[in-house]
Amino acid sequence: MSPLRRTFLSALTAALLFAPQAWAEAVNLTLLFASDLYNVDNAEPRGGFARLNAVVKAERARNVPVIYAFGGDLISPSLLSSFDQGEHTIALMNVAPPDLFVPGNHEFDFGPEVFARRMGEAKFPLFAANLRKADGSAAAGFQDTAMREVGGVKIGIVGITAQDSPEKSSPGKAYVFAPSLDTTVAKAKELRDQGADLVVAVVHASQDVDRAIIDSRAADVVVSGDDHDLAVFYDGRTVYAEGKSEADYVTAIDLAIDVKEKDGKRSVKWFPNFRLIDTAGVTADPDTQKMVDQYRELLSSELDVAVGTTAIALDSRKASVRTQETAMGNLVADATRWAVGADIAITNGGGIRGNKEYPAGATLSRRDILTELPFGNRTVKLAVTGETVLAALENGFSDVENSNGRFPQVSGIAVTVDLKQPKGQRVTSVTINGTPLDKGATYTLATNDYMMDGGDGYAVFKTARPLFGVRDARLMANDVMAYVKEKGTGDVAPGGRIIINK
Repeated sequence: MSPLRRTFLSALTAALLFAPQAWAEAVNLTLLFASDLYNVDNAEPRGGFARLNAVVKAERARNVPVIYAFGGDLISPSLLSSFDQGEHTIALMNVAPPDLFVPGNHEFDFGPEVFARRMGEAKFPLFAANLRKADGSAAAGFQDTAMREVGGVKIGIVGITAQDSPEKSSPGKAYVFAPSLDTTVAKAKELRDQGADLVVAVVHASQDVDRAIIDSRAADVVVSGDDHDLAVFYDGRTVYAEGKSEADYVTAIDLAIDVKEKDGKRSVKWFPNFRLIDTAGVTADPDTQKMVDQYRELLSSELDVAVGTTAIALDSRKASVRTQETAMGNLVADATRWAVGADIAITNGGGIRGNKEYPAGATLSRRDILTELPFGNRTVKLAVTGETVLAALENGFSDVENSNGRFPQVSGIAVTVDLKQPKGQRVTSVTINGTPLDKGATYTLATNDYMMDGGDGYAVFKTARPLFGVRDARLMANDVMAYVKEKGTGDVAPGGRIIINK
């Protein structure tokens, strides 16, 4: 879906349609929102934990009621999280804790046990109405909804975690995820039945799910993480905001709310004002910055070691690795294929996370490679049929329009795709090392353990025969480091591995 446009409609004056009525003085409330914050060592001119916490503290000092919501994706992926499984992110968030936290899909990256451990360390309320343990009980420490009263106005809050977490992450079978839309509609109705004047849905979802929730009119305000876009929207009925990643911008929605009681009926009118807080102009919170500096020192001694020099420009930007062949994607795929001696390799573009460009001649460090591959995934080798390869490629190209992380970066494969065709029928030709794909033949495939387990929709790999399984596997990041040292990067330039016709 294209980015939601920002539309502001003037509030109708009561005198146009009704006899004069006395409204109480407006109740002012700020809904502060951030999401998708990963990197403790953010060296960019904006964003990061220290600047986010500074904004939170400043907003709370304005003497206007604030509800600070964090929309998920915190404990992974990041460089330090690959070592401490996100422990530091919870500690940093606890400095200026949100009023509610909704987990994203990345909260489950290290498995259900680590998820439960990290959530247990949080000093802030946890919400996920569509999350249940396998036995049907609520996840420890979580609640579905809450009612917050501000100046006599009842604000109903519902939290919704990512319904696609089993596909995009690793919750295992410990948790069950109900549909985001259905749960939002049901819980919003419960809140209104309990007297909520305004319903706020804090969700972690893709934009198509966001749009469905907006169209349902279940909630008055919808704030969402996951897509990393900066977007605000108001159509006169529903407010929507999508949080930019890394706290580059923090979204503040100032709500002026009037409530009136007459003849036993309660009337509410409200209007939003958006403030997009650019954290480039924010002075870091000193308490948080002190912690960040300590974490940086911990990392530097081990990670600031050169691995090699890139002979060509490398591009790991999200918009690139999830939509087209890239030199960085080729490098990762070539490295894993080389590491296990496979015929071909397929790796998911969503597993490449650096989101940056490296000019030709740039030095690549351990830090760079681990930043690109922060999940701790391991390189595995599978025996697959040509039919399985074709099915995997169809899955990989099934959601290019939404820059889905399943987009395949490949090695030993040349594939042509027609996006005008229906999903599942988009691959028009495939060659394996220069020879047309044989559906009945068996090939050896290098991929990562996440995809082997069906992650990002690659369910066809779950039944493949492991030749080099997780028990004996090395970290993908280590394989890429070894490849750069041994082979360099001169032969990974994009050159027809993936041809996309639109």
